[in-house]
Amino acid sequence: MFPDFGSPLRDAANAAIDWLIITHGNSFDAVSDALLGAFLFVELPLRAMPPWAVLLVVAILAFAASRKILLTLICTGGMWLLGALGVWDEAMQSLAIVLVSVGVCAVFGVPLGIAMAKSATVRRMLSPVLDLMQTIPSFVYLIPVAMLLGLGKVPAILATVVYALPPLIRLTDLGLRLIEQELLEAADAFGATAMQRLVSVELPLAAPNILQGINQTTMMALAMVVIASMVGAPGLGQTVLEGLQRADVGKGLIGGLSIVLLAIVLDRITQAFGSRRLTSRGDDTP
Repeated sequence: MFPDFGSPLRDAANAAIDWLIITHGNSFDAVSDALLGAFLFVELPLRAMPPWAVLLVVAILAFAASRKILLTLICTGGMWLLGALGVWDEAMQSLAIVLVSVGVCAVFGVPLGIAMAKSATVRRMLSPVLDLMQTIPSFVYLIPVAMLLGLGKVPAILATVVYALPPLIRLTDLGLRLIEQELLEAADAFGATAMQRLVSVELPLAAPNILQGINQTTMMALAMVVIASMVGAPGLGQTVLEGLQRADVGKGLIGGLSIVLLAIVLDRITQAFGSRRLTSRGDDTP
């Protein structure tokens, strides 16, 4: 009754993965080594630092972002609760994965957002790709990523990047396109080159939207913690997964609550940075 489209598509996908492994295996190994090196560069200091030092850093960041004592106490208290729940080391591992993933997203997301804002052709090409990245189930691309890079931290980071990248690209594009044309014309009138206008005028004005994109990317990266644990990623997701596998409701609850606490801390700090930037932009506007 129905034509068989599934078998050819499945065979083509498997053949493509086999071809990638055979012909570009060394390239994937290089990518894996680079991401693993970046992860260890972040993870090892986080796990080696005494908890009080991490709490101090969080307090400094929270106060620098918000200039509010209450928010600083909330963020520091949330991190302290992670230790009180007995998942401090797992939280540092998850935090390292999130920070590296967000860093990779920023490296690729901001330039792609700029390209979308500058070119309607690029926007038409990237929009369906971003729609696909946001709607395709995470497990679908976990399979080829795990086949290409094996199990562990690196495939977890790449899967997180795929899931969390679109908001940053879209909000960077939106922030640049919302800039008033008169401001751009004024920059041109002063003889600014395209690069000078981008760096000195457009990016500072679009900074609130870009920071909001980083906030959304951070939250989506944290949402991937549990799914990433299924390909061997350590951290709080592993705690939730073990609770599920062993029917240990208490362990799953502790893992889930810890993820919520970490999300609150990261969200409040990144939101505060974005809000301060938006406030300063409003103060500078005549």
